[in-house]
Amino acid sequence: MSSSALVDWGLAGRTARRLAGPGPATTREEAAAVVRELHEAAAAAVTHVEGLTGLHPVEGGPVPEVAVVDRPGWIDANTTGMAALLDPLAGALLERSENPPGPLATAIGSRATGVQAGGLLAFLSSRVLGQYEVFGTGGRLLLVAPNIVDAERRMGVDPTDFRMWVCLHEVTHQLQFTAFPWLRDHLEAQISEFVEATDLSPDALRDRMSDLVRGLADAVRGSDDDGGSAGLMALVRDPEQRAVLDRVTAVMSLVEGHAEYVMDGVGPDVVPSVRTLRKRFAQRRKGRSPIDRVLRRLLGLEQKMKQYADGRTFVGGVVDLVGMDGFNRVWAGPENLPLVEELTQPARWVERVHGRPAVPA
Repeated sequence: MSSSALVDWGLAGRTARRLAGPGPATTREEAAAVVRELHEAAAAAVTHVEGLTGLHPVEGGPVPEVAVVDRPGWIDANTTGMAALLDPLAGALLERSENPPGPLATAIGSRATGVQAGGLLAFLSSRVLGQYEVFGTGGRLLLVAPNIVDAERRMGVDPTDFRMWVCLHEVTHQLQFTAFPWLRDHLEAQISEFVEATDLSPDALRDRMSDLVRGLADAVRGSDDDGGSAGLMALVRDPEQRAVLDRVTAVMSLVEGHAEYVMDGVGPDVVPSVRTLRKRFAQRRKGRSPIDRVLRRLLGLEQKMKQYADGRTFVGGVVDLVGMDGFNRVWAGPENLPLVEELTQPARWVERVHGRPAVPA
């Protein structure tokens, strides 16, 4: 049983493509120039990110692919990625089910959820600037050209600086997973643990997913109605299962906070208007951004979103205490990843991992 029994991903993709807007108006020449500059910026960003972090991809590893895509391209990539992420859960549930759903029930339920998921993907496809694909096709860095152009125009910032700034963020994610392949394995292991802790039937999970997708759609559209917003927490039955979500939240906070630190840390020599970019981008993020709403609703707890912002505080705090080399011990293995409570208290992480009191460098 694949996740297509829960969500008709083909229908979700077709729905999203039909609903997604075309993006800002550009001439063919302008579009070609944007694509070219994003590829150049992504290539140049590698040197800057490696220079600041001191990290390098593992020798002999796969060569990362950079794909500059439009909104339909982003939709296609994410339907594939979401299906891959949910397939283990669907398969495990079928193995446990005494009364698996019949073909008709599967078709009806998955199509309804597919339409809902398509609406959500269409909405997000106009807002995501870039991402590194951890699951699905795996290993690709996606830059969504129309959304980057739309954002730089709306904020009134220098296009060349903004494109480099976005690339610095995404290339940092690329480096995290290419320098430390165990990181993806760790995330997959946490997902497996979560699956093992889930005791819902396929029918119950499909109903839960339908409610969740509707809640996500309401959330990203700005609805303040939190009805049915328990999200993944609805699948959690005991403290150990909650601990799995805490570990996933902590590692995602780390990788996101690290990217935020790097994109600002390269400084004005690389991105002359970096301070202006940060100020205007922060204004753009005011309130609850679409991605924030999705993650908050998906995790089911408002306070969980705060931990993503705490990731930036954690990275900066650790670097202040033990320098970049000392911070990089976080990548040594799962045991060195921050605990949820250490995100806001980086000195505790230093004391645990370095085995000594934290003293500012």
